[in-house]
Amino acid sequence: MASSSGTRNKILADSTDEEHTEVEEDDEEEETLEHFDDFTLASSWERFISEIEGVCRLWMSDGPKNLLVKGAVLLEDSGNLYKVTSETKYALKTYCMEYYFEANPADDAGKPANWKFDLHDLQLCFGVKEFLVIAPQSASGVVLDAPEASKLLSAVAIALSNCSSLWPAFVPVHDPSRKAYIGIQNMGTVFTRRFEGDRIGSQVPIKLMHLEGLYELFVSKFAYSTLDLSVHNFKVRIAMKLTFRTLPFDEDYMKDFDAKFTNSGENLTGETSNGTQWDDDCSWSEWYSAEDPVKGFELTTIWSEKMVESSMEMAELENASPHEAEKWLIALRPEGSKESRIGFASQLHYLVDALQVSFEAHFIEDFVSAENPGSDNLKSSMVIPSPTVRDRVLKELFIEGVQFSDFSDGGDKTPRAVKGAPLESLFAQFCLHSLWFGNCNIRAISVLWIEFVREVRWCWEESQPLPRMPPHGSIDLTTCLINQKLQMLAICIERKCQLNEDYQDCIGSVDHIDSMSEEESVIGDDVLNIQPPSENISGKVDRKPEDADLFNDKKSSDFSRRGSAGIVDSMMLLKSHQSMHAPYTQEPPLMTEDMHEERMQAVEAFGDSFNFSAQLEKDILTSDMSAFKAANPDAIFEDFIRWHSPGDWEADDDPASSGSTSSNDLDINKSKDSWPPRGRLSKRMSEHGNLWRKIWNSSPALPASEQKPLLDPNREGEKVLHYLETLKPHQLLEQMVSTSFRAAADTLSQTSYGELKQMETKIQQLYPTMASALRPLQVNRLSADSETIEDFRRLCVVFEHVEKLLTVAASLHRKLIRAPRLSREIFNDYYNFYIPTMGTSLIEEVVEKEFDKKQEVREHEREVLSNMFVPPTANQSWRKVLSMGNLLNGHEPILREIIFSLRDRVSGNHYAARSGSVSQQEIETYRMYICGTSNDLRVALSVVSCD
Repeated sequence: MASSSGTRNKILADSTDEEHTEVEEDDEEEETLEHFDDFTLASSWERFISEIEGVCRLWMSDGPKNLLVKGAVLLEDSGNLYKVTSETKYALKTYCMEYYFEANPADDAGKPANWKFDLHDLQLCFGVKEFLVIAPQSASGVVLDAPEASKLLSAVAIALSNCSSLWPAFVPVHDPSRKAYIGIQNMGTVFTRRFEGDRIGSQVPIKLMHLEGLYELFVSKFAYSTLDLSVHNFKVRIAMKLTFRTLPFDEDYMKDFDAKFTNSGENLTGETSNGTQWDDDCSWSEWYSAEDPVKGFELTTIWSEKMVESSMEMAELENASPHEAEKWLIALRPEGSKESRIGFASQLHYLVDALQVSFEAHFIEDFVSAENPGSDNLKSSMVIPSPTVRDRVLKELFIEGVQFSDFSDGGDKTPRAVKGAPLESLFAQFCLHSLWFGNCNIRAISVLWIEFVREVRWCWEESQPLPRMPPHGSIDLTTCLINQKLQMLAICIERKCQLNEDYQDCIGSVDHIDSMSEEESVIGDDVLNIQPPSENISGKVDRKPEDADLFNDKKSSDFSRRGSAGIVDSMMLLKSHQSMHAPYTQEPPLMTEDMHEERMQAVEAFGDSFNFSAQLEKDILTSDMSAFKAANPDAIFEDFIRWHSPGDWEADDDPASSGSTSSNDLDINKSKDSWPPRGRLSKRMSEHGNLWRKIWNSSPALPASEQKPLLDPNREGEKVLHYLETLKPHQLLEQMVSTSFRAAADTLSQTSYGELKQMETKIQQLYPTMASALRPLQVNRLSADSETIEDFRRLCVVFEHVEKLLTVAASLHRKLIRAPRLSREIFNDYYNFYIPTMGTSLIEEVVEKEFDKKQEVREHEREVLSNMFVPPTANQSWRKVLSMGNLLNGHEPILREIIFSLRDRVSGNHYAARSGSVSQQEIETYRMYICGTSNDLRVALSVVSCD
């Protein structure tokens, strides 16, 4: 028993050891499996494929949304196409792999037959949506070696097949200028699509210049196809797009353009233009000729997809007129010149520079005098125009017979936000001329200003009307000070002439005094709404019966009354049973802004503002009281207060009259019945020692015609000339800057550009922008090193942007005046494109992206576009032997794009799958995209084959 038990324990121990040994062997096998060498990655080629596969799997798992989050880049020329990139190495070379995808793919996205203009080049050429491009990182960016290109494409195809991806992959080959590609796509079945595209240069066969030859080229690609097609019973789908371009809108073109419609009795533009410049009828043409920002138009005509069965149909299509196309699209060709534009903005830049230099001298003459230490530097850099040019400018400024315009700006308060001179005023015209005089340098401005002041003095001394300035009215304090002074001078010249005429009349006549009767004094002016009574030939006055009592009661005061403008309705004198007469009074003295400031400073200096203000108004008050006394000999101080300052007369309530329901004023008889008026002076006027009562007591009874004028024209005129002759340079330039900006904006705002709300809003916004930037000029605290000078330069940049937009709007309006909707839509697109590029930086930003937005042309607008293609003349150098069809008024297309395609159902093919929906779908088996002209052709072919 013992032996058997030991034997059994030994057996168990041995079995346990065997099991343990087996477990250890299993662990060793697992470790061996974990360290298994994958011989499919043994070579660098296989590792290269594996790296591509890993990147593709990562992109596929992320999807478009996550790729956007991870930093996918939007292509500039596409609104919905993004790309991600990755780098990989193989055989000491680095390759860049790019995956292009759409963020929001639509069902019809990427279909070239729709001729979407935001498609990528490969999408248009091969009809794909998302795709993969792999290329070497080199200077050329293409694979120049054919075996390397095939091997690279094979690696990508294997990697995509391992990922079960249906992305098409492309490899750029040959020379970069040829835009050649080879590509492949796994279609998920037994089918594979292969791509190949290349460019044929100048050696284009004559047969391929015509649609018939291109059609036969496409047919030859599938005539011996392995697909089950009947070669004699196929229908090819074709879509065509033609692009025409108008000739540059230069001088010769505009002459032919205008002559075409002059001979036909039709004016396309709606305006008569006898000049040779496009902007002869624009508001700025008086000052400069702008380069036409619209160099031309590109017209795209599209034939939608149609079925063609023979080459004869292609020949007929080539002879078809572009008017037969289903769709017309037009695109603006903006100016391509990057040089600085000549306009108001460029000259305003020079004016701001002159303002900065103006602080270097104390007198205008210092910039002209040869004794100025810095004159040598000024002479070398700043040229003064010849005296002939200067005299011509002065003659235009002081031309005889020019009447002043209404300075109210048509009721628009927008221009008044800028404290400058009105556009048609003398100083505004001086500023505009200065912008173009000697390129607006400080020396030229100084010379012109000195001569300008001399001409102004001559007008004063010779009592000649100051041109472009109103000789009457009040001083417009919303304008700059120089304009106010010139307006004051114009009024002084007019007043001085009137005084001289009155003096001459007095010398040649005998003084006599005419006594005024009650009948004559009733006559008033339009302001008081008092109509003169009619008088018959015998000199008697026709009176109404109810007014007879008024004229029967006469006193001696009626015959001593002078200077009456008429009876004041319903008002009677307090101490006499007489009607109150309103006197003729002198106009208040005119004052400019600096005169008002001097008076306010004097008020503050004297402390008691009321008493001193009354003292300052003593002359005006004395004049009014004297005129009132002359018109009302029996009046007292209270009567004057009732007329001049009704607020200082407190009337007693009259219960009898309060119940009256009459809507008209009381007539004179009722006024006499309620005489004398009841009331009293206000507390202010009844105080002891009131200044107004003292003036009343000392004022003589003199009508306005016999009083000393409140405005001394000789004294005030000399003051104005003294101000102009002693004006400091920086004070002149500061007012010139404000006025020039305002006058330039006013000039541009007069441009006719149609109903463009964006442009109208932009111009309206320009005025508050200028007012805000130019406000520091009103405080007179500028210096040459002030930051405000840089603000003015930035304002010039803003002005330049608005000016450019306006020239585009004016050019479009002139060319498309018969198609206003088209003009409006094109400008809206250009506005939305250009606004984001606008800024205030002094350094011009180079915008590489070009404006290429297209607008659809409606049926009734096609004639307008067609007329822009002026038939070529025999002497035009660009006219060649036409080798392409589809002519538009003798112009052949600059670009022809055609898409041939052939579709087939794969169910009848022996290579097709036996089950599934794929066997029933229709696929595009052949597709050829052809783009170019008669001497430059690009062909892209995609073919589906059964592998």
